Amino acid sequence: MEGNLTPREIVKELNKYIVGQDEAKKMVAVALRNRWRRKKLPPELREEVAPKNIIMIGPTGVGKTEIARRLAKLAKSPFFKVEASKFTEVGYVGRDVESMIRDLMEIGVNMVRKEETERVKSKAELLAEEALLDVLLPGSRKNPMYNNQPYLEDDNLKIQQPQDSTREKFRLLWREGKLNDRIVEVEVESPTVHVGIMSMPGMEDMEMQLQDMFSKMFPKKKKIRKMKVKEAYEYLLQRECDRLIDQDKVIEMAKEKVEQSGIIFLDEIDKICSKGDTRQADVSREGVQRDLLPVVEGCVVNTKYGMIKTDHILFIAAGAFHYAKPSDLIPELQGRFPLRVELSPLTKEDFYKILTEPQNALTVQYKALLETEGVEIEFTDDALLEIARFAEKINDETENIGARRLYTLMERVLHDLSFEAPERKGEKITIDAKYVKERLKEFQEDRDLSRYIL
Repeated sequence: MEGNLTPREIVKELNKYIVGQDEAKKMVAVALRNRWRRKKLPPELREEVAPKNIIMIGPTGVGKTEIARRLAKLAKSPFFKVEASKFTEVGYVGRDVESMIRDLMEIGVNMVRKEETERVKSKAELLAEEALLDVLLPGSRKNPMYNNQPYLEDDNLKIQQPQDSTREKFRLLWREGKLNDRIVEVEVESPTVHVGIMSMPGMEDMEMQLQDMFSKMFPKKKKIRKMKVKEAYEYLLQRECDRLIDQDKVIEMAKEKVEQSGIIFLDEIDKICSKGDTRQADVSREGVQRDLLPVVEGCVVNTKYGMIKTDHILFIAAGAFHYAKPSDLIPELQGRFPLRVELSPLTKEDFYKILTEPQNALTVQYKALLETEGVEIEFTDDALLEIARFAEKINDETENIGARRLYTLMERVLHDLSFEAPERKGEKITIDAKYVKERLKEFQEDRDLSRYIL
């Protein structure tokens, strides 16, 4: 949890995945640590301490989204990324601004449900195994009082009912995996038929809530379905997990998580700025900003799980700000984003580090992908430097798309090898600068030609 990490430790963790951008990392690390500090305050003061929202300024592909996403993962916080341009504009059909809080709450509920599932999984596995044996051998339990609850409350969850030799043989066969492909009949609930209640765009949230209400009003029908034993066990395991989890507790825990540690990443916030070079007010963009204002400064949003307060949700906004600047936002919204940090464009050295340092580096991914075909590839240092040089060159000459340029180049370099991999099983291939230049030479020529033609 975030409480165990100092700002320096948070930055160290972020460094495992993101190259450079030290100022931005420090800023989000302090924002995260402040949440832990706030929890230590007396209740009356705690409510007064609002999160310091952040605006990240920088071109695409330099790590804005990745910093926010990794931060949320580190803090085990509900995280939702949304483009500001999706929201309702005059003359366009968009989404209601409050929908991002509903989506965040949905993510929070799923997160807590997953945690609770892990907590009850060992007990659910034992219950599911008994239920599966009931399907395989109907009526094999000797004592009917245990039919609905095969285990008593003791910590070890030992079988408390009399043993049946045939049942135990089947249990052993199941555990050895010898029954996996056998077909059995299991009683399952029919999936809910989705009815399009609202056909108007922008009414998705209301449709979802009405659908949920109808599903509670009308009980689900049950039907017999044939499936393999392995599939039946997975279904029964999920059913037992659902029975063991207290859904009301899940919603309460999720609500607490969302309200106290939720993070919303507002991308493309520069797209809703009124352009700095025009005196005339841009009504549609300003309207989106005014819709955002109450949510960011703190309000109560109605969701299907109850009312959610947004006062302590951390908002991290980001934008390239090529044609606008943060001061073009309406003053009220500017005041709600007191912290600003500029992310620097990536250099050749940064691209080289991106290819070599992160735990999930592209080179690691491609090596692992080709290893599945029995092909071992090795990148030399000069090959990676050549790819980094090429990425910087193309970003300078055309649109600067940051680290995303590396995806294009790596795919081009390894395109033929990926295609031929099944026929080259057992080979070890070294990719050097010469190999990279040969593969990218044609790409550069085509790119230059296409620029003149278009």
